[in-house]
Amino acid sequence: MKSYVLVVKCVSTRGIVAAISGFLAQNGCNITDSAQFDDAQTGMFFMRITFRSEAGVSAADLTAGFAAVADGFSMDWAIHDAAHRVKVLLMVSNFGHCLNDLLYRWRIGGLPIEIVGVVSNHLTYQKLVVNHDLPFHLIKVTKDNKADAEARLLALVEESGAELVVLARYMQVLSDAFCQRMSGRIINIHHSFLPSFKGANPYKQAYERGVKLIGATAHFVTADLDEGPIIEQDTVRVTHAQSPEDYVSLGRDVEASVLSRAIHAHIHHRVFLNGNKTVVFPASPGSYASERMG
Repeated sequence: MKSYVLVVKCVSTRGIVAAISGFLAQNGCNITDSAQFDDAQTGMFFMRITFRSEAGVSAADLTAGFAAVADGFSMDWAIHDAAHRVKVLLMVSNFGHCLNDLLYRWRIGGLPIEIVGVVSNHLTYQKLVVNHDLPFHLIKVTKDNKADAEARLLALVEESGAELVVLARYMQVLSDAFCQRMSGRIINIHHSFLPSFKGANPYKQAYERGVKLIGATAHFVTADLDEGPIIEQDTVRVTHAQSPEDYVSLGRDVEASVLSRAIHAHIHHRVFLNGNKTVVFPASPGSYASERMG
């Protein structure tokens, strides 16, 4: 039996859930997990359903049949094959903790994605990537060649069929045009402190100010640097007895963890854009293991 994920976003009104569940029942489908959210502020409705096709109805027939239901509510929707592994292009500069973590999780099956390549503006991690039998692409970026470098990157995205781009501590700013073209398909990770520190050596600044919480934020990339819709966040406590080097080490751990969780949510279609925010449905206890292994 094939398993699918149905995602729906539309203006909230009566009858949506009944129409969806009725369609699935009529087509011999059994719902295995369901989550929904009605945003009272925006008036939008969000829903994610996993289901099995127990009557042998094909994905094409389900998609064609559901179109009539969707049209009645002006839905933004999609039916995804639960077994499909999202094609992901990773990007990195000179900090490799997130890249190493993602490669490890991918290698052991903890992050069920298809990595189509790794892009970097440095050669630092070429050997690591090649040793994983993955394509490595060096695209150097200078003040004078940014447009050409980005054109090469976009061509690579198209050639590889990448459905998601992950900035695993890639330290170059992408253009507004590129961000708009890839809206909802680029995830970035960065540190986050209370209070916030920008510029060089943020961990040193945090240490000097006696920060007690180090955090990380994973978000969709937009034209506003580090201000896109947030997908995942976490924090770790630090104390006066720890050194700036401890801050850096703990920060790297939380960055890697937050980024992997954000990717995990995205590839399993649990993330919905909601204006400047996101709706992120958690993995249910009964579905996490199957999600984890794809």
